[in-house]
Amino acid sequence: MARRGRYVILQWPMRELPSGTVTFLFTDVEGSTRLLDTLGAAGYAAALAEHRQVVRGAFAVHGGVEVDTQGDAFFVAFPTAPGALAAATAAAAALEGGPIRVRMGIHSGTPLLTDEGYVGVDVHRAARIAACGHGGQILLSAAARALVGDEGLLDLGEHRLKDLSAAERLYQVGDASFPPLRSLYRTNLPVPATQFLGRGRELAEVTALLAGDGPPLVTLTGPGGVGKTRLALQAAGAAADRFAGGVFWVPLATLTDPRLVLPELAQAVGARGELVEHISDQHVLVVLDNFEHLTGAAGDLAGLLAACPNLRVVLTSRELLRLPAEQAYPVPELSPEDGVGLFVARARAVRPAFEPGAAVAELCARLEQLPLALELAAARVRVLTPEQLLDRLSGRLDLLKAGRGVDPRQQTLRATIEWSHELLDAEEKRLFARLAVFRGGWTLEAAEAVCDADLDVLQSLVDKSLVRALDESRLFMLETIRELATERLDESGDVEALSARHARFFSGLAAALAPGFESSDLDAFRCGEDELPNFRVAFAWLLEHDAAGALTLANSLRDLWFGRGYLHEARRWYADALGRHQRVDRDRAEGLAAASVIASLQADWPETRRLAEESLRVEYEAEGLVYASAVLTLGRALLAEGRPDEALERFRQAEELASASGSAREVAMARFNAGYLELDRGDYRRARAWFEAARDVFDASDHKYGAARARAALGAIALHDGRGDEALPPLRESLEIARSMGDRDNLAWALELCAVAVSEPDPALAARLFGAAEALRETLGSTLEGAELVLHERGLASLDSLEPGALSEAWQEGRRLMPEEAAALALQGPVR
Repeated sequence: MARRGRYVILQWPMRELPSGTVTFLFTDVEGSTRLLDTLGAAGYAAALAEHRQVVRGAFAVHGGVEVDTQGDAFFVAFPTAPGALAAATAAAAALEGGPIRVRMGIHSGTPLLTDEGYVGVDVHRAARIAACGHGGQILLSAAARALVGDEGLLDLGEHRLKDLSAAERLYQVGDASFPPLRSLYRTNLPVPATQFLGRGRELAEVTALLAGDGPPLVTLTGPGGVGKTRLALQAAGAAADRFAGGVFWVPLATLTDPRLVLPELAQAVGARGELVEHISDQHVLVVLDNFEHLTGAAGDLAGLLAACPNLRVVLTSRELLRLPAEQAYPVPELSPEDGVGLFVARARAVRPAFEPGAAVAELCARLEQLPLALELAAARVRVLTPEQLLDRLSGRLDLLKAGRGVDPRQQTLRATIEWSHELLDAEEKRLFARLAVFRGGWTLEAAEAVCDADLDVLQSLVDKSLVRALDESRLFMLETIRELATERLDESGDVEALSARHARFFSGLAAALAPGFESSDLDAFRCGEDELPNFRVAFAWLLEHDAAGALTLANSLRDLWFGRGYLHEARRWYADALGRHQRVDRDRAEGLAAASVIASLQADWPETRRLAEESLRVEYEAEGLVYASAVLTLGRALLAEGRPDEALERFRQAEELASASGSAREVAMARFNAGYLELDRGDYRRARAWFEAARDVFDASDHKYGAARARAALGAIALHDGRGDEALPPLRESLEIARSMGDRDNLAWALELCAVAVSEPDPALAARLFGAAEALRETLGSTLEGAELVLHERGLASLDSLEPGALSEAWQEGRRLMPEEAAALALQGPVR
C-alpha cells in the first residue's frame, strides 16, 4: 500500500477491477494478538488460514475482487452493493462459532480507477468504517444502505470517524448487541474543510506523546502558518481511543482575557460546576489552540493539570509556556515531497487540469514549505504559472531575508501574505482591512451591514485564500492573515466608526435572537454561540462608550448564558455592566435579576439573595412594580437556606406577578419550583398538581426545556409513589423532547429516572442507563441530592441480582454510550 498526496493508493496483481459506482468491503480480525497468545502460533496459523479460505470463497461467489491483503485484513471491491452485503453476511455466518471474529465495513462510492489502482476518499472512508466495529459486526455507510435498502439493518445514528470528517450515519446488519462503536464521541473537534496531507512522521510522534506516560502538556510550537493547529487536531482524533472522557477543542484566538481560558475550557467539556471536579480522574484530552497571547493563564493551566491526573493537553503556541509538566514539540515545515503534494492539491482545487513542472519544487522551497504560504501561492495558479509566481515572489523574499533577529520562516510567511495583499485592487484592500473588525468569523449579512461588503469583492477574497469558508453560512480569516488586516484597518482611520457599527449590529442581532434563546430554540442557540466572539467584542466596546447598551446586550444574551452554561463569563459581564450602569431603571433591575439567577445556578446562595433583593428594590423604585424573576430566585435562595414555607410564599407571589404581566414561562417556572419544594417535603399529591400545572403552561408556550423537565418530574413522582409502570410514559416523552433538542441536562435526569423505573424488571438495562446518566452528569458538573438521591439508592438496591462482574461491565458499557445512544436504549424499554 502506498500513499500519494491526499489519497490512499492500493496496488494489486493485474486483474480487472470494477469501475463507476463501486462498493468497498474492508475486513479485519478482532484481537489477533490475544488469539495468538490463546491458540499458540500453530493454532492461530491454522485458524487464520481457515478464515482466509472462508472469506475468499464468499467474496468470489458474490463477484468481489480482492484488491489488497495485509496480515489478517482484506480489502475487496464489488460491482454492486447487494453483492458486497451478501458476501459479508455469508462470511460472517460461516465464521460464527469459530475462534476468529471479524469486523467488516461496507461503503459505496465513485472512486477514480487509475493504472495504479483506486484513488479517492471512498477507500479511506470504507477502511475507517470497518475500524469502528467489533468482531462479528458488519457496518454500512449511508451510501451503501441507499443501494441495498433498509431490510435487516439497524440505524446506529451519526458517528464521527477518526479522520475528523463530518458525521457519517452508520447501519448495522442485524440487531445483535455490540459495545459502542469505536468512533469519535464526546468530542467537538471541528470538521476540516480540506484533507489532511503528509505529516505522517509528525502525526505518529505527537500521537505517541499524547498516548504515552510522559508530561501531560504537549506544546506544539512554530511560526504562524506552519500547521500547528491542523497537526494538533489530527493527532487528537488519532489518539481518541485512549480518552473515554472525551476529546475537546478549545479555540482561543478570539479571547483577550487570560481569565477566560479555564471558563472557555469548561464550556467546551460541558462542565457546569467546578472544572476540576468535573474532569476529576476522567481520561480527557483537550486541544488548546492559539495560546501565545494568553500566557497569563499558564498558572491556571498548571493547577488544573496537577489536580486532574488523567487530563492531557495538546497546546498550540508560538512560544513555550515553560511549565514543569510541559513537553515541547517544535513543528517543522513540510518535507519537500509533502510541500509539493500540498501545493498541487490546492492548485487543482482552483484549476483541475493543473500539472506540476520543475518550477513547483523550487517555488515550494522558496516558500520554506510553509503550508499557509503554499496555499496562498496555489490560490493564484488560476491566472499565474508557477514560474510567474516564483519570479514575482522572489524579490520580496530576498528583501526580507536581509533582516536579522526574526525567524526566517515567519519572514517568508509575512512576505507571502503582504504580496497577496498587494495584488488586490483598491476595493478588495478596503474590504480586507474592514473585515478585521470581526472575531471568530462573520456572515454575509454582517459583512454587508458593518463593512458595506460587496458580494463579488468578498468572493474574490475567498478565491485568493485570504478569506475562508467556515461552513455554509460563515466566513473567517486565519489569525495570521487577520494580523495584517488589523494593521491595515488601524492605518485606515476607520476603527472607531466600524467598531460602533459592529456593536450596533450585534446588539441588534442579540435582541432578535433573545426570544429564541428564551424558548430554547436550537437554531438560535447555534447562532448565538457562533457569534459569541463578536458579542464579546461588541460588549467591550459598549462598556467603554455606552454602559446602558452594554447592559442591554448582556440582558439579551441572558437565556443563552443559562441554556448553554456560560455562567462564569456571564457573572463577569453582569459585574462589569452593573458596575458601570448605576441608573435606577428597568434595565438595571432586569440585569440584577439575571445575575441573581446565575448565582443560584452556581449555588452561591448569599449572592443570589443579595442580587434578588436589590433587583426588587430597583424595580420598585423605578416603576412601582416588583419583578417576577427576582421573586422566584429569592424563593430558591430561601429554600436553600432551609425556609420552605417562606420559599413557597415567594413562588406563589412570583406566579401571580408573572400571570399579571403575561409571562407564561415564569408562571410555569414558579409552579415547577413549588412542585419541587413539595416533592422534597414528600407531599406527592401536591407536587404532582404543581408539576402538571407547570407542564400545561410549558406546552402551551412551546417551551421545550420546561416541557421535558416537567415530564421528568412527573415520572419522579410516580417512582416515589411506587408506580414504576406509570413513570415510564412521561419519562420517555421527556427523553424524546430532550433528545430532539440536544438538551443534555434533562437527558441526564430522565435517563437516571428510567434506570430506576426498569431496575426491577431488567437490572442489566438499568445498570447501563445508570452508567450513561452518571457519565452525562459528570460532563454537566451536576450531582444527585435530596429526593433524586433517594430514588438513585432505591434503584441501586434492585441491582443486587446481578453478579458483580456483570454489573460493572454493564455500568461501564453505559458510560461509553453517546447520549443519543443511551436515549435510544432507554426508549426500547426493559426485557421482561
